[in-house]
Amino acid sequence: MSLATELTQLLGTAQVSTEPEVLQAYSGDKWYATALPEAVVFPESTEEVARLMQYASAHNIPVTARGAGVGYVGGCVPVRGGICLTLEKMNRIIEICTADGVAIVEAGVITADLQQAVRELGWFYPPDPASKKECSLGGNIATNAGGPRCLKYGVTRSYVLGLTVVLANGDIVSCGGRTHKNKTGFNLADLFIGSEGMLGVITEATLRIIPHPLAIGALSVSFPEFHMAAAAVQNILNHGHLPSALEITDGFTLAAARRYLGENALPKDGKGHLIVEVDGRPQAVAEELDALCELLKNGGATNIQRANSEAEAEAIWQLRREFSYSLKATGMTKLNEDIVIPRSQLVALVEFCREMSEKSGLDIACFGHSGDGNIHTNIMVDDYANPEKKQKADECVHKLFDWVLAHGGSITGEHGIGLAKAPWFKNAVSESTFILHQTIKSALDPKNILNPGKMGLS
Repeated sequence: MSLATELTQLLGTAQVSTEPEVLQAYSGDKWYATALPEAVVFPESTEEVARLMQYASAHNIPVTARGAGVGYVGGCVPVRGGICLTLEKMNRIIEICTADGVAIVEAGVITADLQQAVRELGWFYPPDPASKKECSLGGNIATNAGGPRCLKYGVTRSYVLGLTVVLANGDIVSCGGRTHKNKTGFNLADLFIGSEGMLGVITEATLRIIPHPLAIGALSVSFPEFHMAAAAVQNILNHGHLPSALEITDGFTLAAARRYLGENALPKDGKGHLIVEVDGRPQAVAEELDALCELLKNGGATNIQRANSEAEAEAIWQLRREFSYSLKATGMTKLNEDIVIPRSQLVALVEFCREMSEKSGLDIACFGHSGDGNIHTNIMVDDYANPEKKQKADECVHKLFDWVLAHGGSITGEHGIGLAKAPWFKNAVSESTFILHQTIKSALDPKNILNPGKMGLS
């Protein structure tokens, strides 16, 4: 009996597909590599996921869990075939309880949908990846996703109170709960947050929500040179401001955005750009925007666009969300490395990238979350299929990671390791830490069937 037939008997005809176009559609994410699964399964409940994992464990079949497939490191590429388990049909918002400050959701809920649902009640779910209209909360949890508002509000981990997880053998476990404080045993939920689907399949989450700020304002700020924008980041923080978000962009990214969005979308001048968002009570936000405008002008800003309302601020953010798409529109392959550096190294990073670009002949674009040092460093390659250019680009990635680690940084801040960064993972952590990862993986997934081949662990 074929795998598809057995899975259909187990789960039903509507939940299993082996159609070639479906297998192809679920063979990868936004990274360039793909691998075909043998079947794609669409469960609709935790119990169905458990039955699937019991079957897979009994037959030693690899299972690659998948959120919305918008990752950048090949995290959901089923490199060893087997079953692609997509959670997209598990997309119910089960409960929003403002009295408890929680939202209970299935893993396939789109991030922006939860944000909108709680916003209608006057509440706030802060984590905001640029792909929030596409990405799922389960994927966010599996990668511990971030976003611009991490500076003030923290990453996804800060909002996870409890998880329902299906283990490799099909056991269903519950970690944490709906209370905002809980020190009962080990913090098992944290073990699965950021685990990239290698330790268990997250099917449900209890998330912390907070009251929505009464007012939001933002500034879109241009500088003649990038180093002036970087200096402004430190100046803002040194003067006692804690923006909800603080984003920086370099000249290459700005030029690509102008071509993609039109000349009028962004100020024509400037090789450095900041987005500064503040929130709080209306009078406080207005006064802080006044102070920031004065501070930025004194720091050499040549163009400041002020957003005095949430709607006006959203228009500024929409431009920021288009930066990645603007780079893709160049037609080049974009190797998006979400490295993290100490904030003091920001100018040094961009200078290093400029020198590496000149030596390699490849364009390198830098933009991202300057407030927490998480800079998306994009190595642009016009023909990545060309072995010579691929080698040159891969050498740039290697040099970038070496530089980042030598300067106290991390090789990923929110995308994860997956396939793309697996060759560097062991060097990015200590030998004992790498062995500990292997030990935990072996303990929870002794047959190595959950998302095998990732992180260089198997």
